[in-house]
Amino acid sequence: MTSKKFAQLPRPQQHKKCYELLRCIHDGELKGEDTSRERGVYRDYSIAMQGEDLPNLGLEVICDRFHWHLQQTSLGIKEHRLLPRVTHCDRDEAEACLPIAIYLDKIRSAYNIGSIVRTTEALRVGTLYFSEGMAAPEHKQVHDAAMGTTEWVSCVQGTPLAELPRPIIALETSPDAVPVDDYLFPPTFTLVLGNEEYGCSAESLALADHIVKIPLFGRKNSLNVANAYAIIAALIRRQQGSAHG
Repeated sequence: MTSKKFAQLPRPQQHKKCYELLRCIHDGELKGEDTSRERGVYRDYSIAMQGEDLPNLGLEVICDRFHWHLQQTSLGIKEHRLLPRVTHCDRDEAEACLPIAIYLDKIRSAYNIGSIVRTTEALRVGTLYFSEGMAAPEHKQVHDAAMGTTEWVSCVQGTPLAELPRPIIALETSPDAVPVDDYLFPPTFTLVLGNEEYGCSAESLALADHIVKIPLFGRKNSLNVANAYAIIAALIRRQQGSAHG
């Protein structure tokens, strides 16, 4: 398509043509192909749209521009692997999981559940146990947020908290909780993560042997459950190291 015809397209169509072209450039480079022609076309399109020449189309620029064009089309943006050489370095094999149970206590958001699955796989901290009524690992939003890691994380549904390994350690903002920085986690235990609105249930807290908290210093005395879990999971992995790997 000539630059003149491109300039006559509606704006959303221009952005669509641009991100499709950037995808071709990226895929061609991964295959070792010459993408100089496509790069020249994209520079012409960029000038037609914004009067902006982009002579330096490195991988990071391609990725940023791809996301920008996609956003301008008002399409939903999902995290993806457009530039795997820049954004991630996945492994073919993973370390063994730590012998820890993570009990999800009535967590509502499928996206939070998926994020927790992803963190569990990344840090290999244990097995996830789902309380009743939660979205299953097969749920689309869980699967999408987990970025394909559900197949590598053991997720168990329907096991009562009372049947999981002791001690039971609840992550909660209680004033009586021990700061996680001062707590030494045992080799085997169960960690309880509570609901987004009201935290750990009364039933779970009644079974808990210990309560820990993440020290906070702002006005808001809470964190998103998936974010809080990422913090404590990283601490657990640092304490346990690879002793069980």
